[in-house]
Amino acid sequence: MTITGIIAEFNPFHNGHKYLLDQAEGLKIVAMSGNFMQRGEPAIVDKWTRAQMALENGADLVVELPFLVSVQAADFFGQGAVDILARLGIDSLVFGTEEVLDYQKITDLYTEQGAEMEKFVENLPDSLSYPQKTQAMWKEFAGLDFSGNTPNHVLALAYVKAVAGTKHQAASDSTSGSGLPFCG
Repeated sequence: MTITGIIAEFNPFHNGHKYLLDQAEGLKIVAMSGNFMQRGEPAIVDKWTRAQMALENGADLVVELPFLVSVQAADFFGQGAVDILARLGIDSLVFGTEEVLDYQKITDLYTEQGAEMEKFVENLPDSLSYPQKTQAMWKEFAGLDFSGNTPNHVLALAYVKAVAGTKHQAASDSTSGSGLPFCG
């Protein structure tokens, strides 16, 4: 049986989240932020209600991300969540994103050139923020541009980095309904 991991906040739970759960295959384990979100703000709806909504809409298990994972920047949030789901035995990871991209290609790129990509980030000027440096890295190596209104896309790239070089697969379901192209 396939075990699919989903990283989420469900703040609040909406039809896009339902669609994501409907599209995921097998046993569905959701790693969800608690009462504080990835950017450090408090949740609109408490964690118990959001977990119940997820379970009522197709999740089989909801586990709470530790506070120190939930409130981190995208890369640390993604890595922490992927690590937890990997320990729970997932075979694949699905996530929603605003972009329709070949995440297989991006995962392969990071698997092959991750060290060089991280060195590129380290050599950028300190006047740039970490998110600006990361966006510059993705533009340089993968030709990706950022509109500034794509928070799920930024998280998707963090998840791709977290699964690169592992046995896990990552799948995106874009909000434009592109389906679930597997990568990783």
